[in-house]
Amino acid sequence: MTTSFEIDNLKCSGCSGTITKALNSFKGLSQPHVDIEHETVSFEHPEGFQVEKVKSKLEGLGYPEKGTLSGLKKLGVNAISYVSCAIGKMTTES
Repeated sequence: MTTSFEIDNLKCSGCSGTITKALNSFKGLSQPHVDIEHETVSFEHPEGFQVEKVKSKLEGLGYPEKGTLSGLKKLGVNAISYVSCAIGKMTTES
């Protein structure tokens, strides 16, 4: 099965690197793809795979699914994604 969804705060290759690393940490998940232009992530997985765990992990990194967070909570998530973005840039550019 293929799952794809839009996420907030996806801005650059550093973000993409952070997200790809997170996706690769899940057993059973394969072919992760991060599309910066369309702000989407997609991946292959077997039936019964718990996609919500992936969404939760990405939210914790500051990349929540579009339309799921609002108000003050989102401000904190933006700060988290900024740090993840910077870390991703350092690891993809070194």
